[in-house]
Amino acid sequence: MLNEIVHHKNIILASGSPRRQQFFKDLAIPFTIRLKEIEEVYPNHLKAEEITNYLAELKANAFENELAENDVLVTSDTIVWLNGTALGKPTDAADAFAMLQKLSNQTHEVITSVCLKSIEKTEVFHCVTKVTFAALSDAAIQYYLDQYQPFDKAGSYGIQDWIGLIGISKIEGSYTNVVGLPTELLFQKLIAYV
Repeated sequence: MLNEIVHHKNIILASGSPRRQQFFKDLAIPFTIRLKEIEEVYPNHLKAEEITNYLAELKANAFENELAENDVLVTSDTIVWLNGTALGKPTDAADAFAMLQKLSNQTHEVITSVCLKSIEKTEVFHCVTKVTFAALSDAAIQYYLDQYQPFDKAGSYGIQDWIGLIGISKIEGSYTNVVGLPTELLFQKLIAYV
């Protein structure tokens, strides 16, 4: 369906995430991948979705003068927001362990922002999902890190992994948002955008 709507557009996904790429395939959106190395730094005063909105747009702006007339660029950014603090990707295994200890027996928010950019316009939107972890033992955390090595994931976990099966007791909102892309919202926004 979306394939027919966007057939006259060249959809570009600027993400190396295999999960986001798979979502585009599952949505039957024809797309190409174009990547740029972006230093993901944001002003300290930004909070929650302000951070992801800023970073998603920062990633899109790197393509500023490179888009053709029919191009629609899609960039995104995800963080875990816990008690007023952003948890991004861990710097190493020890950092990942500490993050999961913080998430244990707590409710946090997963925030993903998406930026749609063309020559004519730029639109940024975000999605928030609340995720509650049960109590995680140190042994379970260590097993997860050893077996799944989630060092490319915000908050050091993937809900679709083993840790999601044994550790997540409640989710409020979009599941795909926690995986890394709010597909239902993206679908609606992309239809309206093109």
